[in-house]
Order: sequence, then C-alpha cells, then structure tokens
Amino acid sequence: MSDVTEAKPAPGTADAGVLATFAGSPFAVKALLFGVLVNKLGGFLQVFLVLFMTGRGFTAVQGGTALGVYGVGSVLGVLLGGTLSDRIGARRTIVLGMAGTAALLVAVLHVTLYPLLLVSVGLAGLISQVYRPAAAAYIAELTPGNRQVMVTAMYRLALNLGTTAAPLLGTLLVAVSYDLLFYGEAVAALAYAVVVLVALPRTAATPPQAPPAGSAASAPPRATYRTVLRDRRYLAYLVAVLLNSAVYIQYLSTLPLALRAQGYSTFWYGAMVAVNGAVVICFELLMTKVVQSWRIRTVLTVGFVLLGAGMALYALPGGLAVFFVGTLLWTLAEIIEGPTMFAYPAVAAPAQAGGRYVGAAHAMFGIGTAIGPVVGVALWTGMGRAAWLLLGAVSVLALLPAWFGVGRLGAVASLKDDATTKAAEDDG
Repeated sequence: MSDVTEAKPAPGTADAGVLATFAGSPFAVKALLFGVLVNKLGGFLQVFLVLFMTGRGFTAVQGGTALGVYGVGSVLGVLLGGTLSDRIGARRTIVLGMAGTAALLVAVLHVTLYPLLLVSVGLAGLISQVYRPAAAAYIAELTPGNRQVMVTAMYRLALNLGTTAAPLLGTLLVAVSYDLLFYGEAVAALAYAVVVLVALPRTAATPPQAPPAGSAASAPPRATYRTVLRDRRYLAYLVAVLLNSAVYIQYLSTLPLALRAQGYSTFWYGAMVAVNGAVVICFELLMTKVVQSWRIRTVLTVGFVLLGAGMALYALPGGLAVFFVGTLLWTLAEIIEGPTMFAYPAVAAPAQAGGRYVGAAHAMFGIGTAIGPVVGVALWTGMGRAAWLLLGAVSVLALLPAWFGVGRLGAVASLKDDATTKAAEDDG
C-alpha cells in the first residue's frame, strides 16, 4: 500500500483543551468567532418580526407568513453561502452577506406594501445566512484536526451567547423605537463585515495547488452541489441530521403543549428552556474536552440515544420532575453531539467543496427544525403522550444513516486524517 493511503497516527488531545485551543488559534479564527458573537448580539429581526408587523397594522397571520418566508430564505441562504464560499472565498462571502443584510434590514423597516415586505424579508433571511458555511468552512481550514471539535464548540458558544442575549438587548431597543432595533442590527452586521475585512487575508487559507509545469494533469473539476449528491455516505449523514434536528426542535413546539395539557403555567416551560440554555452555555466546552477524543460513532450513539431517551421520558407520569429530567437528558445529548456533528461536514468534504458540504448540513438542520414542529404537534394531537415514545424512537433509528454516513472513522480528534485516509482508499 502506498504512503498516501496509510492511516496517519491520530493527533493527541492534550493540547486541545479550551484555553490551549483558543490561544493556539490563528488571529483570523479568533476574529471570526468574535464577529459571529457581535452579529448574533444584533440578531433581532427573526425574534421581533411578528410583533413589528402587527404593530404596523398587519394581521397576525400576515406576520406569521412573513416569519415563514424568512425561514425559507434562511435555508436557501446557507446553500447559497456554501456555493459562494467555494467560488469567491470566505472573506468576500461574509462581507457581501453582512453588507447585504444591513441594506435589506433598512428596506424591511421602510417598505409598507405587504408583497414587497415579504420579498424584503425573504431576501434578508437569505443574505443574512450566507456567512455561516463560509465562516465554518474557513475556520475548519485553519484548524488542526485535533482541535476541530473544540473550535466548533467555541463557534457554537458564540452563536448561543449572541442568540440568548439578543432578545434582551432587542427589548431595550424596542422600548425606544423599532427604528433603533433595525438600525442596531444593521450596525452589528456591518461591524462583522469590518472585522472580516481587517482580520482575514485576501487570499485563501490553503489555495489549490497547480499541476507541475509540463504536466498533463488537468485541474480538478469544479465542485458543485452535485458533488454532495454523489456522496452516498454524506447523503446518509444528512438524513441523520434531518431526523435529529426534527426531534430536537420539539422543545419549542410540542413540549409547551404537553406542559399546558397537564395544567402547568408558562413559567415552568420558560424555566426548562432556561435550564437548557444555561447548561449549554456553561458546560458544552467542558464536555467537548472529554468527548473530542471519542470515536465519532460513539459520540453519535450516545447523543442520539440520550436525545431519544429525554423525549421518551416525557411520556411517563411523574409531574414536573419527569419534565425536568427529560430536559436534562436531551440537553446532555446536545452538548455531547452538537460540536462533533457540526465539525464533521467541513473536514469530510473533498477539496474545494467545504462550503457546500457545510451549507448542505446547515440547510438540512434548518429543514428539520422547520418540519419538526409540524410533525410533532400533529403526532401530539393524534396520539397524546404516546407521541413522545415515537419521537424518541425516531432519534434512535436515526443512528442507522448516521453510522453508515460516517463509516468507520476513528477518534473525532483526528477527523481530518480519517477523512483524508477514507477518501484516498475510496479512490484507490
């Protein structure tokens, strides 16, 4: 067997702790993480869109429709972002997305005709998300294999901190005016663009190597989303992401209905959501330090089973204690599997296709979180508590496409080496 197909030794994780990883990351990675936090701190539109529209005289149905259009635009946006990232680079993609977001936010604020408002909202949802696959793929490109999962956990922490704080900041701005809310988000988007312009080099992190002079080798074919569709293992992984996200999102749709059906007030639902957010923010990095050295199948197995167990537990009698324990179980699943699941696409992608692989995963997660509430509420309406058992079973069964999708990869800490070895073996 040639050297190119021999598995490399897995890097250790001794230098992949939280502080060591952050300190050892390039300035561009730190800047991207900071920029994501700033951008999410100003992410007000999706949270306040319905209130904004009803306050301007539109009906609740029109506001809900606009929110749905924004969601559709967001899914298309990550797919577009994957394409742009692979073609024009992360730097240009992020700057284009953030500048476009700022302009469209101003348009949403001042457009009064409902059809034009829907178009503006949809375009805002689309352009505001193109940065996500670009940033994730670029961070993966600059990060050693043994630090991939930890850096992804840091990326998720920036997203979660911003998402948690944004409604609070938005409430303060709305108390003054909606104009301040929209202009505040536009400023946050432009601030992210400035950070990227200053911190990211104009050239790609690892430009493709040209064939030697006089060589007959031609340039590799340009990657497209057909590249993703031809990757059977990765398509199976995307199915697993879809099913996992559809089950996970039940805490926003079916859980409040279940609590209300048993006579509990909204306060208790809010308490459970708060517990989830606190655990993820406070403990995900520490959990990642432990699980980043596990085999990827082990991470997915533990995560998917815990998610299913947490949902299934809601079907049991026992009052609030059952709901809190179930919430803690699927929250534990989230902090175990989340960083690994979102680190895998960029490092599993072939050369010059990282943006599309990441974009496909983010899009599939978005589709799952869109259809999950519809399916979950329908099951709850027709089956009652038994719906939780079915949802839990779906999470466990999702392990079948997940296991096939990742193949026999080793420790998560060596994802890059494993993916390279697998690609070489598949080719040779």
